[in-house]
Amino acid sequence: MPAPSPYSARLERIPLERREVEVLGGTTAYWVYGADDAETTVLAVHGFRGEHHGLEPVVAHLLSGAGYRSASDVRVIMPDLPGFGETAPLPARVHDIDAYAEWLIAFAAAVAPGSVILGHSFGSIVASAAVAGGLPTPRLVLVNPIGAPALEGPKSVLTRLAILYYALGARLPESVGTELLRNRLVVRIMSLAMVKTSDPVLRRFVHDQHDTYFSDFSDRKVLSEAFRASVSHDVREYAPHIAVPTMLIAAQRDDITPIEAERALVPLFPDAELVEIAHVGHLIHYETPAEAAGAIRRFLRPLAVPTP
Repeated sequence: MPAPSPYSARLERIPLERREVEVLGGTTAYWVYGADDAETTVLAVHGFRGEHHGLEPVVAHLLSGAGYRSASDVRVIMPDLPGFGETAPLPARVHDIDAYAEWLIAFAAAVAPGSVILGHSFGSIVASAAVAGGLPTPRLVLVNPIGAPALEGPKSVLTRLAILYYALGARLPESVGTELLRNRLVVRIMSLAMVKTSDPVLRRFVHDQHDTYFSDFSDRKVLSEAFRASVSHDVREYAPHIAVPTMLIAAQRDDITPIEAERALVPLFPDAELVEIAHVGHLIHYETPAEAAGAIRRFLRPLAVPTP
């Protein structure tokens, strides 16, 4: 039985529609939260092995909280990354950062030109690469940004084990390798390594989310390529080339990018600010979505049309 979501009541009040669009020869599935005539559109990119459901707690607070004149003042568009969730892989492409950035630029142009870009975790690398590569946006929001090489973090040993795990999953016979990559025990270990909250209800919800969506990838080839992309790049590469105002929302207990590395990342941007959230790790979107949404609302407020 699925664990109840602590954020379901808020989400149920938000208009939601699933749509599809052709991008780079493939079909991208995406979800629109809020009204099409909203004054501000946020295009949100999820993290590695996730899909659009992961960022819904932030959407729940962003669209139903205080800070705008009404909920219709902002909408959020969330696609599933190619090869994950309901979006098919890109035809005849290696799923590396260049491909994902190209896809995001094309998707934004087709669906939400001029939108605010938000990226979480691996999505922070994709979003940064796209904006640095010319994606027009008035503002950029990076949640749990990957601000340092994975092999230099406090859990570098776990990263090396993950590299071995994904390499093994790619090299074993297909059925065995795919089963290993979707193994529920491994997924639970990953989830336990990231969760910080002691709230039993919230912990059950987080683990259930990972159990339900963390293995929703199209095939092991895409997963292996995306993993290599996630550990081979970080936001530092792109920060100096991002001219738009940028907000970094970082966790003080993040084991993937330590808060010290996030603080060092800020001055690499021409125009950036850092919001630190205490008592949480790499799961800001699940454990402290209200704090993240509050920071995002403040950051977006200058874009709102003034009341006559």
